[in-house]
Amino acid sequence: MGVRARLRGARSRWGRSAGGRDAGAGAAPGRAAEADQWRPQPGTLYISDLPKTESWRAQPTVRGWGDYFDCVVGWPGEPAEVNVWHRDFTTAETALAQQKVAVFATEAEAIAFADKARQDYIACAHAPQRPGVTATYRDYGVINVEEGATLQGMHTFDSNATERPDVNYLWGVGRDGDTVTLVLWQSYWGDPPVIPWKNTLNTAVKKLY
Repeated sequence: MGVRARLRGARSRWGRSAGGRDAGAGAAPGRAAEADQWRPQPGTLYISDLPKTESWRAQPTVRGWGDYFDCVVGWPGEPAEVNVWHRDFTTAETALAQQKVAVFATEAEAIAFADKARQDYIACAHAPQRPGVTATYRDYGVINVEEGATLQGMHTFDSNATERPDVNYLWGVGRDGDTVTLVLWQSYWGDPPVIPWKNTLNTAVKKLY
């Protein structure tokens, strides 16, 4: 079953928010039938939670899967429409980052999704590249937070590029119960901030609930 179908079938654990409003209040027109399936938004990262190695700007956290960092083409095959949020971060030139958060109907589904994401990132680094490009996978280990988090990465080198031949990627996957967050970074400048990004991933998982 695809992510979209699973999340559409999710029933909210909370009928109303702390403020007493229906959890689905403010949903887009035509979604009234699904209002009771919309879950309260988990906590997300602030600009101050990102590494100080960059000067970050950020868009608001919004519902939806977002466009960046679909490392494997077409993944996920059915981007979720409900109970998913993302926030985009950018610097003036060199780096992009994004947090994605998905809340599932059950913890088992969240576990399966996190495992699939990790396997897809491995596959991304080992997929055929265009001529002149080499990709190297990096496993940066496990972070002991809530139900666990991992940091993976990839370095690509384009021998045909006249500028910016190196690109680094960091892919963080963390889970707290039925909720999974992906904390993603990409830059063509310098080495990846592995230790600072582990700290950011740790913060992201802790802030979910």
